[in-house]
Amino acid sequence: MAIMITDECINCGACEPECPNTAIYEGGMEWTWGGGTDLTEVEIDGGEVIAGDAPQQPISDEFYYIVSDKCTECMGFHEEPQCAAVCPVDCCVDDPDYRETEEELLAKKDWLHQAS
Repeated sequence: MAIMITDECINCGACEPECPNTAIYEGGMEWTWGGGTDLTEVEIDGGEVIAGDAPQQPISDEFYYIVSDKCTECMGFHEEPQCAAVCPVDCCVDDPDYRETEEELLAKKDWLHQAS
């Protein structure tokens, strides 16, 4: 599963630099698929292909947020999600809407970082 940031977030920013996939963004900030990954383009739902550096709408305007499709729970990088490890208020928690197996998370990591 992916990690999510709850509305208990105090916007301290400790989590953002810890993410190996650059899946964490400050509230109100646009995000990109390519940021922190090797993706130069992505096929999204409906078959549309977008550039990896194309800005995407923020998921939250108030709190730091995690792009679930870029979150691998740090699989292949660390033994535990680093955002949760450094969060001073424990608001980085499992996202019940995004359940993924270890194999799926590792495959996502390989896709994001174009491992062969």
